[in-house]
Amino acid sequence: MKTASAAIALLFVVCLALPLAACGGGGGEGEELISTTGKIAFVSDRDGNTEIYVMNADGSDVARLTDDPAEDSNAAWSPDGGRIAFDSGRDGDFEVYVMNADGSGQIRLTNDPAADGVPAWSPDGSRIAFMSDRDGNYEVYVMNADGSGQTNLTNNPTFDSGPAWSPDGSRIAFASRREGNIEVYVMNADGSGQTNLTNDPAADGDPTWSADGTHIAFHTDRDGNYEVYVMNADGSGQTNLTKNSAIDAFPAWSPDGSRIAFMSDRDGNYEIYVMNADGSGQTRLTDSPGADGGVVWSP
Repeated sequence: MKTASAAIALLFVVCLALPLAACGGGGGEGEELISTTGKIAFVSDRDGNTEIYVMNADGSDVARLTDDPAEDSNAAWSPDGGRIAFDSGRDGDFEVYVMNADGSGQIRLTNDPAADGVPAWSPDGSRIAFMSDRDGNYEVYVMNADGSGQTNLTNNPTFDSGPAWSPDGSRIAFASRREGNIEVYVMNADGSGQTNLTNDPAADGDPTWSADGTHIAFHTDRDGNYEVYVMNADGSGQTNLTKNSAIDAFPAWSPDGSRIAFMSDRDGNYEIYVMNADGSGQTRLTDSPGADGGVVWSP
């Protein structure tokens, strides 16, 4: 896979560049999981390069959606489940694309010589937030769902990335290095009111909202390795969910709020796991010799 310098816009690829941590026993393995139906899109290099796949929420019926020699990553479902936005290096630099949920109709939305990626669809389906370094450093941008009206929201001289819309569409959580280390921030959907939520000397990132908008899951290395945490939407009550000596990262909340999927290398390579929202019942969904991650639930 590409190095972080070649694929910095792709947070999944950046995470895969981290050294392998020691494997450890998960917290709460074997406890009963709440049943959830639906689909999960994810990223894998199991076929030789990074592509986007989809599977059932229980890990069955894995199907490949993209088939391109370039890197395809960071899938994001539209609110109606009919389309998937993603980023790809197929045109020589990373751009944001959209396709139908079956992989057909792949269309480029951004067209800029800079790196554009990590799309996130607004809850009403009208806009897509993404990150871009077109102004000299990575910022969070927003555009209409057809690619028009691309606008810088963060306007900050340091690294801003990984946008995630609140369920009501009024706020966007994101990661920023503006205070010297990466923290989770939140802002209004127009870019105003940018506020640090995590306030920790460790690296905190990849926020994802619960379905009711009251909690945000994220990953952090504050315990010496990356773990999945959850906090209240105002930043209070930050709690370790995974409690594992391996790398656990890139959480994604199920649409009913009962489960959180995440990526872990606890079994020796990166696989997708799922757990109940309280951290119990940590269970592996994928079992591939390649690296699997970048998980996102369908609506």
